Amino acid sequence: MSRAPGLGGKRSITMIDTNRINDLIGADAYGSDDEKIGSVEQVYLDDQTQEPTWVTIKTGLFGTSESFAPLKDASFDGNRVRVAYPKDMVKDAPRISSDGSITREEEASLYQYYGNETPAPSAPLYDQDADITGRTGRDDASHGYDTSGPNTDDAMTRSEEQLHVGTEKIETGRARLRKYIVTEQVTQTVPVSHEEITVTREPITDANIGDALAGGELTEEEHEVVLTGERVVTSKETVPVERVSLGTETVTEQQQVTADVSHEEIEVVDPQVDTDPSR
Repeated sequence: MSRAPGLGGKRSITMIDTNRINDLIGADAYGSDDEKIGSVEQVYLDDQTQEPTWVTIKTGLFGTSESFAPLKDASFDGNRVRVAYPKDMVKDAPRISSDGSITREEEASLYQYYGNETPAPSAPLYDQDADITGRTGRDDASHGYDTSGPNTDDAMTRSEEQLHVGTEKIETGRARLRKYIVTEQVTQTVPVSHEEITVTREPITDANIGDALAGGELTEEEHEVVLTGERVVTSKETVPVERVSLGTETVTEQQQVTADVSHEEIEVVDPQVDTDPSR
């Protein structure tokens, strides 16, 4: 199968014919579940009937991926192409390079995926000599047919690739808070008091002689004094001291993207002019 002209199947297209190919390019594509799939990028034609048979639909973030979808039983209202398969099924179709033609094996995998009958083995699925300048796709300058063939007008279309760069958000790491217990020694100085014995000796005077002679002449006795002192006691309590939370901030940096893009050049080839007037 090749891109406009391209596929060698024998499919009949409902409500879509070759007169509407240019209108298909860039149209929004919807699935049978009414979910938008993307936009039509390229149209593939039957090699024998030149009828549109397959389209590629740009899907994914920034339209960076193309998925093949059959136009069998599809409809087009001028703005939207509605294929006969749901969005997820189209997006998960086998990835095939949309480079102008596909092999018999690749086409067979598409038919098998979508549940269509496999084309007859005699159908020309891949023509290496096919002129694909008449393909239709968004890579054409006019988003339609390329007018560079020998049977067109005097103009030639020059095309080029354009690089589209965007960004997507991906997960680069994770951070979490974890609380654990750390035990450390704390030393504090606390004043502690205690009592000690002191001995006071008083001479006998007229003021205290009465107390001194209140007992017997010679006796044995004891006198007891209770000593007191302070000791250190400790207690602990848990109190909140801080709240910690996680957040994110966006830091923007500049990155360079390098890619190869191709473009066409048009040059004038000097015609062969016969300068001999005798001829």
